[in-house]
Amino acid sequence: MTRGNQRDRDRERAQARSTNKGNSAKDDGLTPEQRRERDAKALQEKAAKKAAQAAAGGNTAGGGGGSKNKK
Repeated sequence: MTRGNQRDRDRERAQARSTNKGNSAKDDGLTPEQRRERDAKALQEKAAKKAAQAAAGGNTAGGGGGSKNKK
């Protein structure tokens, strides 16, 4: 038994991590419909921003040119 109480410490750490992150996404106080509207609006804004960037000719996001499967 060279590990001692490592299992107990790992359980404590895992529980601490899960309580920190656990309900952050669902604790926004919105109904599912409100959440859908918020997400749809964010996606529309993102698409509009990307379209404006492409129209300006600055295709800096993504791409990088060529395929990713270079050999």
